[in-house]
Amino acid sequence: MEKLFKRIPKVNLESEKEHSEGSPDGTVAAQKNSDQSEKQPEITQEKAKKHEGHAPKFSWSIKPQGDQKPKHAKADKEDIPDDLWIKCAHCKELIYNKEFENNKKVCPKCGHHFRLGAYERVSVLLDEGSFEEINPDLVTGDPLKFTNSTETYRVKSDQTRTKTGLKESIITGFGTLESMPLALAVCDFNYLGGSMGSVFGEKLVRLVEEALERRVPLLAVSASGGARMHEGMFSLMQMAKTTAAFARLGEAGLPFFSLLVDPCTGGVIASYASVADIIIAEPGALIGFAGPRVIEQVTKQKLPPDFQTAEFFLEHGMVDQVVARKELRPVLARLLRFYGLAVRQNAAVAASANQREVSYAR
Repeated sequence: MEKLFKRIPKVNLESEKEHSEGSPDGTVAAQKNSDQSEKQPEITQEKAKKHEGHAPKFSWSIKPQGDQKPKHAKADKEDIPDDLWIKCAHCKELIYNKEFENNKKVCPKCGHHFRLGAYERVSVLLDEGSFEEINPDLVTGDPLKFTNSTETYRVKSDQTRTKTGLKESIITGFGTLESMPLALAVCDFNYLGGSMGSVFGEKLVRLVEEALERRVPLLAVSASGGARMHEGMFSLMQMAKTTAAFARLGEAGLPFFSLLVDPCTGGVIASYASVADIIIAEPGALIGFAGPRVIEQVTKQKLPPDFQTAEFFLEHGMVDQVVARKELRPVLARLLRFYGLAVRQNAAVAASANQREVSYAR
């Protein structure tokens, strides 16, 4: 019997007791097991801080395959022209290119005047198709055989002519403004900063001489950095040469108008550009002999914010009028009519005086 009882397995009375204390179908135990399985692990502050800012390992965004494109895909760059919009250098606003060109390269938002090339300036001022250029083939030489650490003056001139399509920093010729004859000289800042060299002065003097022969007024549009350092004393001599030529224009009773545009500095503003009968400037143009930084270093004084601008020159009596670009033609036409009447009257007086001298001689 003892051997028989040893073969019978023992029954766990405690587990039987737990089952008996629950409901007959065992729902309490099942609920306890499910609660333990649903219990989530606790996230401590250290773990949260450790994983803060980490991007997920997987991205579930669907990418287009093959020729398929997303609905809001951006247009290709080839579909948008590069010159469709222009950013204003003053107010930083975007300007539609066609509106910008129609407004003569003046910002419609803030009125900032962009720089114009020489031939662009001619098209803005003169009647269409009326301009006849004179002495277009005069090119600068290299009288001093000037060279710097990288290139010679002759090489620099050839590169500039190829880049800009200009042979010199000034163009001269004759045209009409509202059907009134006018001699015109226009500087181009794109050609070596509009600097005045020996050819610059020669072309300007030849224009004055021909204007004297034709008896027509003269307009000089100046945008220059001053005398050309590559020519040394030869460029400085042009200051006296051009000023003397315009003095002859005044002696003949012919009007000389000077238009100062951005920028006009150095030997140009110190010579012929500031001896005109009427001096006009575009709004915001930089005008002065030396740069403001140089003046501050020499005088040890802080300059006013609007120093060396067209408005500052007008306030201090150095400029007769500041005229917006779109108003230049009507203003110049009015001046030509006024001075044209004076020129005719002077011619009549001179003719009568000559007749009296002839009669007295007889």
